[in-house]
This record gives sequence, C-alpha cells and structure tokens, in this order.
Amino acid sequence: MSIQRKATIVSSFVACVLICVKFIAGILSGSVAILASAIDSLLDLSASLFNLYAITKAEKPADLKFNYGRGKIESLAAVIEGSVILVSGIFILYQSLKKIVLGSELARLDLSLYVMVFSFILTTLLVLYLSYVAKISNNLVIKADALHYKTDILSNGAVLVALVIVKLTGLSIIDALFGIAIGLYVGYSAFGLLKEGVLVLLDRALDDDKQDEIKAILDSTKEVQSYHDLKTRQSGDTYFVEVHLVFSPEILLRDAHSIADAIECKIQNLKGNWVVITHLDPYDDEGASACSI
Repeated sequence: MSIQRKATIVSSFVACVLICVKFIAGILSGSVAILASAIDSLLDLSASLFNLYAITKAEKPADLKFNYGRGKIESLAAVIEGSVILVSGIFILYQSLKKIVLGSELARLDLSLYVMVFSFILTTLLVLYLSYVAKISNNLVIKADALHYKTDILSNGAVLVALVIVKLTGLSIIDALFGIAIGLYVGYSAFGLLKEGVLVLLDRALDDDKQDEIKAILDSTKEVQSYHDLKTRQSGDTYFVEVHLVFSPEILLRDAHSIADAIECKIQNLKGNWVVITHLDPYDDEGASACSI
C-alpha cells in the first residue's frame, strides 16, 4: 500500500473520531460553532473517502483505454474537495446567522472546551502527518487534504477561543460571531483549492522553476541549435514535456536520436516523474505546420 493511500485512511479515521465527539458535545451544549465544526468534519470524512478512491484509481498504470494514465482523477478529487469545503463554509454561515436571529444559550461549556482542545490537538497531529506525506509524494490530493485540515485547525482554534470568551463573559452571541468568521474563512480557503484543481484539469503549464530546469538542459546541449514548441503539463504526480529540437541538416539521424535520448534522460532525472517526448527538426520550422512544408 502506498504512503498516499495510508494517509487518506488515517485522515478518514480521524474524521470519524472528530464527528462523534463534536456532535455529542454540540448537541449537549447547544453550541452552533461546535455543531458547525461537526458538520465540517462530516464533510471532511466524505472528502477523505473520495480521496482514497481517487488515489487508488490514479495509481493504476496506463493502459490501452487510458494511454496517459488516470492521474487527473486526483485533480478532480481536489475540485470536489474544494466544493465540499465551500459548502461547509456556507452552512456554517447559515447556522451562525440563524443563531443571531433566533438566539440561544450555551450549556455544558466545560465539556465543550474539553472536546475542542482534543479536536485541536488531534487535527494538528493529522496536519503534520499529511504535510509530511504531501512533501515527499508531491501528491495534489494529499496537498488538498492537508490544506483542508489546516483550515480545520484554525476553525477549531476559533471555536475554542469563542467558548472561552463565552465562559468568561456569558455572552452567547460570541459563539455565533466566531461561527461567521469561521464560515467566511473556510469558504475563502476553498477557492484556492478549486483554482489549483481546475488549472491542472485544463492542462496548465508547469511552474516557472520546472520550466527553467528544462530550458537549462536544452540550452546546455551544444548540438541543439535551437528548440521551440516547448509544452508542459501535469497529470497526477507525472509531468509531461514535449519539445521540438532543431539540429543541423547534415547530422545523422542516429546521432540526433542519441542526443535527444540524452536530453530526455536528463529531464527524467529531475525531481518527480517525467514523460518526455522530443521531435527532431533538420531546420527551424517554428510556426509552420508539417502539412504546409
């Protein structure tokens, strides 16, 4: 079992634990902030289970039906998880505004405080673990899960602060005001995640640092007179590169092919998984179609 799959199983288990303790505390105390946090954990569980499915599918090798593999299902999972986070933020806002309008008192504050301290510590440990897995695997799904639970750390911390203030002041409306702040932040955090997933699905080019590494390899190969039509994209944890290499018309095809192979090997030795396709040109035909030449 890959470390990515283990990470999604761990996050699913943690979400189950948090759902149980938060719902019990929220119902007993009447805290809208805790109930909103419990709903958020329920959505966390749904997202983590889908992430487990996505990673399992994405890890399957390329075949005759999916020639480039199934890596983009990870980006799709990130988009779905971002949507889940957004819905969670909207629901928290609704519940908080409802409490301001209707009003209600909090009970069993001590129990609520214990539950939120437990949730804060457990979520922090999970984020540290997911961040470690995301760093070594460079997996977009795990990055999304880590970001998701980072927002939970902030929301759990905010709920904890709100409960402390309510206990000290007796003003229950503080609970609802903090709920609004949490809802706005959770909703805002969803947009970055949605944007990243959508851009990968749209085959956005790799970031400038990776492109600069590729260009440095091409520029350092003296036999290559120039290059053009450099195209890059990402699917799952795999980076795809296509480029046209311009050689002297007098070079032997065997020699040009060997040089292109060497370039491909150098790119593939960069950090990450790479698929490199080179096209050999005897002259610079940039901007011209093969059919018109």
